[in-house]
Amino acid sequence: MGRLIKNNYTNIALLKDLMTTPPMTAQQHAEIMRKRIAHRRMVEEAKELKIASEDVFEGH
Repeated sequence: MGRLIKNNYTNIALLKDLMTTPPMTAQQHAEIMRKRIAHRRMVEEAKELKIASEDVFEGH
């Protein structure tokens, strides 16, 4: 039960931070989205390269 109480206090603290933090600017949001898209592309390319290399090795 002590854990439940701690989590409630933690959640309240996080909510307070969210409610008192000023919203991000459009520039900040755009930068975060650019980083997310770049990361997603990198992961997709790595998956494609892995699949392509597996295809090469299966042929031998």
